[in-house]
Amino acid sequence: QAQLVQSGGGLVQAGGSLRLSCAASGGVNPLGWYRQAPGKQREFVAAIIGGGIIRYADSVKGRFTISRDKAMTTVFLQMTSLQPEDTAVYYCKGRLGGGADYWGQGTQVTVSS
Repeated sequence: QAQLVQSGGGLVQAGGSLRLSCAASGGVNPLGWYRQAPGKQREFVAAIIGGGIIRYADSVKGRFTISRDKAMTTVFLQMTSLQPEDTAVYYCKGRLGGGADYWGQGTQVTVSS
């Protein structure tokens, strides 16, 4: 079954760290992470694209690190120096072949001040 299953996240104080994981199955290639804060549109956070090139949103550069396991079936997001403005539901995004995009179920990250 083609799907993305996320884990990690939770509640952390400002300055803390969290790690998100996204495990893909059914041929889905996990590509990266997006987030959606209350009342806002979903926004790009980080991605690993063709050739292993890594991209980050300016707002998370130097604080977040995206990585992928050797099998390229799981993608991780290590988040450090978290701030209240990082509070959002985080979504993993993947693609099946050259076709449809898939999304994980979403993981709440809450950063308290």
